[in-house]
Amino acid sequence: MASSLTHMQVVEFFRDAENASSRFTPKDWELLLRQARRTNLLCRTAFLVDKKNLIDRVPEQLRYHLEGATMTADSNLRSVRWEVSKIYEALEQIKSPLVLLKGAAYVLQNCDAANGRLFSDVDIMVKKDRLEDSERNLYQNGWISTKIDAYDQKYYREWMHELPPMRNLKRRSELDVHHTIIPPTAHLKTDIQKIWDRVEPIPGYPGMFALSSIDMILHSAAHLFHEGEFDQGLRDLVDLDALLKEQAGKDPSFWEKLPERAQELNLSRPLYYGLRYCRKLLATPIPEDCYRKVSTLGAPIHLYRYVMDKMLLKAMTPSCIHHPNSFAGLSKFILFVRSHYLRMPLTLLIPHLIRKSLRPE
Repeated sequence: MASSLTHMQVVEFFRDAENASSRFTPKDWELLLRQARRTNLLCRTAFLVDKKNLIDRVPEQLRYHLEGATMTADSNLRSVRWEVSKIYEALEQIKSPLVLLKGAAYVLQNCDAANGRLFSDVDIMVKKDRLEDSERNLYQNGWISTKIDAYDQKYYREWMHELPPMRNLKRRSELDVHHTIIPPTAHLKTDIQKIWDRVEPIPGYPGMFALSSIDMILHSAAHLFHEGEFDQGLRDLVDLDALLKEQAGKDPSFWEKLPERAQELNLSRPLYYGLRYCRKLLATPIPEDCYRKVSTLGAPIHLYRYVMDKMLLKAMTPSCIHHPNSFAGLSKFILFVRSHYLRMPLTLLIPHLIRKSLRPE
């Protein structure tokens, strides 16, 4: 299955943009842009075309798609920086440390993963004992909860690792406020204080931080393979690929530290999946010693690994032109149930899924 998926133009391009683009016909370029748009990777495609000076290989009649994507990405980056500044202003007065997560952190830390990346919301993390103060100040500055149903409020506040999603009344921007990175009810447990102990300050914003570089990678893997949201799976895997390559280029001992930190935080399983599918789909250059160690610590039994390969590779590569994906819907449903099982014990999960299935849209 993996070999057939690597012949999708979008996967070929992100495995090796220079060599893939040298082989692309005009029809291949057209399919690439369609697939990139479908997988929310068009802006990243435009960034790589520009970075690697590949624009002369793009058929002239298709270049305006990339130009438009570049303008969209630039505008989105400005919006994220502005939104972060407004969140910082709203929370600065409570004098509590604030951590940016995922996309916003990539932007403020100038990570390569932020280049050509579109962001639908901002994710932050605060100390659990400051959740009430944080929510109150955000509310006073125009952010309100988007979940008004009493059950949804209980679901987030009692069982999840975040407040109900919030939206700004004026700008309509989305905000998720976390107090840890994995739900407290989850089978997988991690010590959030160990993560707080290594956060890194963001210049120009006293009291605002980002996760350490390695913890940022581990959180990216945990989010992708624990949350069950695979509609943007390939995009998130491209993020992880960029984070891995960038950190490996900065720190010669990175590949030794990564499995050790994953074991310390009890995140070896999601890291294993992250490395496995980065290698399978994107040919990320992961040293064999590191991969073997992570596999020893985090790989499931062979049968489970085989089933996950079948489902994840389907779910992360949606149906695109010339590449129908007949079982993507079923795979996503199974992975959706799996993600809830990982997050909640059966005594909570079964009533929750029944309630969700019976609720009218």
